[in-house]
Amino acid sequence: MQSTPPIRRRERLAQSLRLETTSGALLLVAAAVALIWANSPWRDSYAALMETTVGPAALHLDLSVATWAADGLLAIFFFVVGVELKHEIVAGSLRNPRQAAVPVLAAVGGMALPALVYVGVVLAAGDPEALTGWAIPAATDIAFALAVLAIFGRGLPTALRTFLLTLAVVDDLLAIVVIAVFYTAGVQLLALLGALLAVAVFALVVRTRWARWWLLIPIALVAWWLMHESGVHATIAGVLLGAVVPAKPVLGESETRTHRFEAAVRPWSTAIALPIFAFCSAGVSVADGGGFAEVASQPVLLAVVAGLVLGKLVGVLGVTAIVTRVTPLRLPDGIGLRDLLPVALLTGIGFTVSLLITELSFDDAARTDAAKLAVLIGSGLAAVLAAPLLRWDAKQARSADMNEDGVADAPQERIGG
Repeated sequence: MQSTPPIRRRERLAQSLRLETTSGALLLVAAAVALIWANSPWRDSYAALMETTVGPAALHLDLSVATWAADGLLAIFFFVVGVELKHEIVAGSLRNPRQAAVPVLAAVGGMALPALVYVGVVLAAGDPEALTGWAIPAATDIAFALAVLAIFGRGLPTALRTFLLTLAVVDDLLAIVVIAVFYTAGVQLLALLGALLAVAVFALVVRTRWARWWLLIPIALVAWWLMHESGVHATIAGVLLGAVVPAKPVLGESETRTHRFEAAVRPWSTAIALPIFAFCSAGVSVADGGGFAEVASQPVLLAVVAGLVLGKLVGVLGVTAIVTRVTPLRLPDGIGLRDLLPVALLTGIGFTVSLLITELSFDDAARTDAAKLAVLIGSGLAAVLAAPLLRWDAKQARSADMNEDGVADAPQERIGG
């Protein structure tokens, strides 16, 4: 029997790592392992591992393992986000402002309402010091949300995936702005200018014929280090680097460099960066002290869960309903408000970015642990509620234009079809 050549096997592995379902599965496994270890008899070893310091002190990079995961590895994920943003703005779903308007406005509503719900809950509970975490339930995890849609949304129009992708990309863009503006304590201007200069050099080199990984990676590392030195969260460098990759063919190439770079880097993000970050961030211990009851008593927990599930649902559905009723803007043909019920729930899967904002929000371990646990509970609850609704929606009759009645059925391109 002829064996598969190593190159072919590597290609198949890389292809599988680009799938949303693979990314979601790896995130779940990593988070589950962290939770089990952090609450096992060997939980002290997990805490010790997270606090282990590695890196050169001379460069101010003597960081803990947990910090390396949040500031370092997650920059790879944000690079992919930056590339994706650039593609969507130049050649994708955000290219046409009229078509992108509804999911963009839905993303704004889906960030504002969860923040308001969070603020309302913590103030009602008498914990104003927890207000610094207002942005935690405002984020949406692109990979996880699309993974659930891919698994349970088979048979639904692909326009629904495009809507969710557009909404999630804008959500991530706004979350990046929030991190840069509200979660930066102080800025070292010289280092920030140096980081922007390195990004500019990367932008020039990435458009040339000699844009090779062995040249681009050192420039990117310099940009990341200077951004880290500046006091702005280092993952912002990843977004900026991704955003300067050309989204239109250059030098006579048939393939855009955004597509090529996304294909090359996404497997590293899926297989390494995101699972390790999830492993380092999701290990909330409820075995010590007062146990789960003590963590659950934190108002932050209810505020984050309510924001992710209720706030996202009302924000996305409410804004979409208002916009499509009182303005000329409409949803794409083939999808309607009915479809947005499960999609709105999917946006409540915060996970990666919500966990990152949690790390930046609080100085005390009690609120941090409660918020992390809430992100896991809220994201899981949103996914569990969305899954059966997606299956139900896929079985319902569908017209060519779901915004009008009496339109004859028309063939649609389907998810998984």
